[in-house]
Amino acid sequence: MSGINGFLGTRGSLGMDVVVVGLLAVLPLLAWSIHVVRTRRDFVTHKRLQLAIAAALLICIVIFEIDVRLVSDWKERARPSPWWPGGVLTALGIHLVFAVSTLVLWVWTIWEAFTRFPAPPVPGSHGGRHRWMGRLAAIDLVLTTITGLFFYWLAFIA
Repeated sequence: MSGINGFLGTRGSLGMDVVVVGLLAVLPLLAWSIHVVRTRRDFVTHKRLQLAIAAALLICIVIFEIDVRLVSDWKERARPSPWWPGGVLTALGIHLVFAVSTLVLWVWTIWEAFTRFPAPPVPGSHGGRHRWMGRLAAIDLVLTTITGLFFYWLAFIA
């Protein structure tokens, strides 16, 4: 198959495997970040963890985009799946709804946090909106991970 084989032992390419591992790796960081801000009110650690999550996901997305646009043919790798094309493409479409909305929410939430909270971060009038947007972004990231894993399974494991 074209491109660089991934490291998970499936038909997935390197970029696909990096995104799968990246999404799974950031979920515990997300849980820890939410924990420290809710129970310890440690806003500095929360900010650092959120920026680390954003940076990790950005790196994964860049590697993934380079791989699928310039190096590997993901459709060629997905064709042996018994779910090709209907199930695979439907799962991809659903996943992309969550992935794109997560990106928009994450960027928006971080941008507003940078522009509305002081440095170092402390509670302010923007806190209620930030909590609401943060919860929505966190739920969206979890759904992005679930739908992404389902797509990966249909396309590259089944």
